[in-house]
Amino acid sequence: MAQDVTKERGKSPVSDAHRLSVAPMMDWTDRHCRVFHRLMTRRAMLYTEMVTAPAVVHGPKERLLGYSEAEHPVALQLGGSDPAELREAVRLARPFGYDEINLNVGCPSDRVQSGCFGAVLMERPALVADCVAAMLEASDVPVTVKCRIGVDDQNPEVVLPDFIDRVSAAGVNHFVIHARKAWLQGLSPKENREIPPLDYDIVTRIKAAFPHLTICINGGITSLPQARELLAAGLDGVMVGRAAYHDPASVLIGADALWGEEGGRDAFEVVEAMKPYIAAHLAGGGRLHQITRHMLGLFHGRAGARGWRRVLSEGVAKPGAGLGLIDAALAEVVREAA
Repeated sequence: MAQDVTKERGKSPVSDAHRLSVAPMMDWTDRHCRVFHRLMTRRAMLYTEMVTAPAVVHGPKERLLGYSEAEHPVALQLGGSDPAELREAVRLARPFGYDEINLNVGCPSDRVQSGCFGAVLMERPALVADCVAAMLEASDVPVTVKCRIGVDDQNPEVVLPDFIDRVSAAGVNHFVIHARKAWLQGLSPKENREIPPLDYDIVTRIKAAFPHLTICINGGITSLPQARELLAAGLDGVMVGRAAYHDPASVLIGADALWGEEGGRDAFEVVEAMKPYIAAHLAGGGRLHQITRHMLGLFHGRAGARGWRRVLSEGVAKPGAGLGLIDAALAEVVREAA
């Protein structure tokens, strides 16, 4: 329940957790994925998958909002465009003790567009301002916005500063900017993550124009050296998406050095640290695949990666699959690396 989730809140520093964060990714960054990622970095901010405000208001609260206390610092991303509904969703989420509430103004999917939220809201800055003002009324933690640099034929040099100005005036002082346009017609969500060209320069110019705001960048970032370069350019934070999922060890193991911290677990130690969590999940009636699907990329690019993926992928559906399968997959890594 909520009080159990929050009893150790503050255990991880949150004041500058945005220096590196893992993007909210539908079907990927669920509670199991976030626990796995947290075992690699103590400091980075983790985000939930987007949850729509109507789902929070009308759906099962614990299933949609519950999480492990080990995930902190963790942010809830909401989708919606009705200020009253978003206010109520934040009110209902408040007892769960998230460290941040984020409004999605960047997702270009058809389903999101039909609901008049996500990237389509880039065309409605006044409505976004109303939404975040309502969210702030109900929140006891920062409300942030994740947006694009523009949509369709908008000129980002014009619309993005105006958007930031109007939404920040409503009380938001933290923006995560995906440095690509979103094309609401003609491109799939996957294509919208890859085809529109990246424009990091406009995000750094936004930071220069709004020095009092926290400005973080997202889009096409695949490594810690790249993150360091963007931080050195004056940005306040870097959000990594698919790279943190497909090659988590390269992006997240060692990430705490961005805060001046050394040490941490290696990939083998991460697996061992996951075992009690996996055992508890299985004991509660959960399925192994619900967790191991997020772990397939852990040894990406290393000797043994293929064996690790093969053993987990082929064995996970077999009756009685459990921690023994994890050990067998690790044995393949050791064997192939020998």
